[in-house]
Amino acid sequence: MTRHLITSAIPYINGIKHLGNLVGSQLPADLYARYQRARGHEVMFLCATDEHGTPAELAAAKAGKPVAEYCAEMHAVQADIAQRFRLSFDHFGRSSSPQNHTLTQHFAGRLAEAGLIREVSEKQVYSHADARFLPDRYIEGTCPNCGYDKARGDQCENCTKQLDPTDLIDPRSAISGSTDLEVRETKHLYLRQSAMRDQLDAWIDTKSDWPVLTTSIAKKWLHDGDGLQDRGITRDLDWGIPVKKGDDAWTGMEGKVFYVWFDAPIEYIACAGEWAEANGKTDADWERWWRTDKGAEDVTYTQFMGKDNVPFHTLSFPATILGSGEPWKLVDYIKSFNYLNYDGGQFSTSQGRGVFMDQALDILPADYWRWWLLSNCPESSDAEFTWENFQQGVNKDLADVLGNFVSRITKFCRSKFGEAVPEGGAWGAREDALIDDLQARVTQYAAHMDAMEVRKSAQELRAIWVAGNEYLQAAAPWSTFKEDPDAAAAQVRLGLNLIGLYAKLAAPFVPDAAQTLKDAMGLDSLNWPEDVRAALSSMPAGHSFTVPDVLFAKISDEDRDTWAVRFSGIRS
Repeated sequence: MTRHLITSAIPYINGIKHLGNLVGSQLPADLYARYQRARGHEVMFLCATDEHGTPAELAAAKAGKPVAEYCAEMHAVQADIAQRFRLSFDHFGRSSSPQNHTLTQHFAGRLAEAGLIREVSEKQVYSHADARFLPDRYIEGTCPNCGYDKARGDQCENCTKQLDPTDLIDPRSAISGSTDLEVRETKHLYLRQSAMRDQLDAWIDTKSDWPVLTTSIAKKWLHDGDGLQDRGITRDLDWGIPVKKGDDAWTGMEGKVFYVWFDAPIEYIACAGEWAEANGKTDADWERWWRTDKGAEDVTYTQFMGKDNVPFHTLSFPATILGSGEPWKLVDYIKSFNYLNYDGGQFSTSQGRGVFMDQALDILPADYWRWWLLSNCPESSDAEFTWENFQQGVNKDLADVLGNFVSRITKFCRSKFGEAVPEGGAWGAREDALIDDLQARVTQYAAHMDAMEVRKSAQELRAIWVAGNEYLQAAAPWSTFKEDPDAAAAQVRLGLNLIGLYAKLAAPFVPDAAQTLKDAMGLDSLNWPEDVRAALSSMPAGHSFTVPDVLFAKISDEDRDTWAVRFSGIRS
């Protein structure tokens, strides 16, 4: 048994996330966590809501609620939707937790002691209409790099270029829309990332197995232009973690809070502390996952995220951990994803464009979305969601292949042998060939899952389903039964056991369907089938089953067209 610490990029609290957010971090992380658990490994899968900074304040103001109240409500909403999508977090925390306040201030103190934080007097945009300094994300304008007209003052979400507010063309307040802006002087703290460039560079060089997308983004930030830059870690905001050195005040930083990018990754660690408190555990129980002096040296830590989060997780967060000089667990592997686009444009939470997680579940159960998103996830390049592709994927993969197989074999067995695995006959050369083929395919499927090759895993799983359909079509027990009922019984016995095999293999992708099959076939568990031949004998003659309802209903052209029209605009 091995130990796996898994985190997915924590979503902003500002509203319900869209399908692009889901497939770019949480969903593939859940796939990997479920797979590792099925293999018998110990897993700690953590996520949380990112509750500080501009998005929280703006969303709360728009909702007409105090920001703390808004964040508490939205955390509950996001937690509920995550559960309905069957995201199997061990804990879904909050970056506003007391644990994260304490740990963020602790890290700041350690970094200050190490000489890795400097105070900087800088010019910052002040809005007369809003009577306040505007943090970078409160300022919008046109990106000077790509011309995107809704770029933020810290980064353009279109081209991912890091920006300063003064770089923007025609800047305006994201709060009021006012262009009556003035640049004034204020003081902030900066993390001296530049002082750690060589150390970070050397550390990244040890990660030769990381995806090219991950390392290329990190190396670009390290070496392009003037190289890795120091980055502000404080802001003039009311909502956030107060700037302190551990328990001590920070002279000159009164009234300021830590910048959200600094405290949000630290929440990965704090979340484990929240898990311990929520489950009556001790500090030692969570520290064994995060401190290499407390047992975390044998943990494999994997992060999942979209490519826009890569710089913070490959450079800034590691700089915080390394700079502290303490034995915290560093990430072993970062699985990063490109963007899932929506019908010719971008998904966008801020603009309300695309299909959002709650809307998706109003239309169809989670498994439909899980399968399509994972089997089409944007690993090597951006991917495109269209309603035609979604319909095709659901109908051809889930309904025609997996669902059809289950329906055909269970209904045939019921009609000829009753609702129990039939006895009689023996497997022959055709069955042996199928079992050998499936053993090779299951081994390859596991290899893809171990390597976090999501699309290849889905393709191999589908091929395993197809192999069963091809066997059933070739064996044709409905024809065999007319001449040799015993031979047909053996074929049906294999077919029913294939359902059990499929349930176990498919559980990480479509957990609800797998549970339905487990219950219908009377299986003891959905543990991973290491030995295919043994797995295909696990339901002996006489084992009772029930015929499940339709596993996956097909998406009609009418429904497809209706949804395309319904989601063609902007969510209000």
